Amino acid sequence: MTLVKFNPEKKNSSLLPGFNDIFESVLGDTFFTDRRISSLPAANISESNAAYHIDLAAPGLKKENFRVGLDGHLLRISSEQQDESNTEGKNFNRREYGYASFTRSFTLPESADVNAIQASYKDGVLSLHIPKKEEARAVSKQIEIQ
Repeated sequence: MTLVKFNPEKKNSSLLPGFNDIFESVLGDTFFTDRRISSLPAANISESNAAYHIDLAAPGLKKENFRVGLDGHLLRISSEQQDESNTEGKNFNRREYGYASFTRSFTLPESADVNAIQASYKDGVLSLHIPKKEEARAVSKQIEIQ
């Protein structure tokens, strides 16, 4: 048996020299990496005693672009936006905007009151307020020491 050490720094291109370099140059290009990273908006999920909060960073959109739906305890947030600006007579070398869409899904816990969800969009952030059911709220009280 032969043991071969794995060295992630050294690319094994003995079979096809330059093969890995081609893929890294194409897939590592900012055009592709920016598309992969920016396809989903970042989400902050927090919890308080009375509710869950979801904040989605989605700047540049309007509240009309969003669709928020509920299927059982699966919360779906999606958006679709298309730039319909006049491009007649323009010769683009590179065009990176014009159409954007995303879908994010969140599974809500059983303690969420799905009938009282509220959503608002302000300053590029879509905020969802999901209250907890009354019986799921944590009760805190001082206990007297005797």
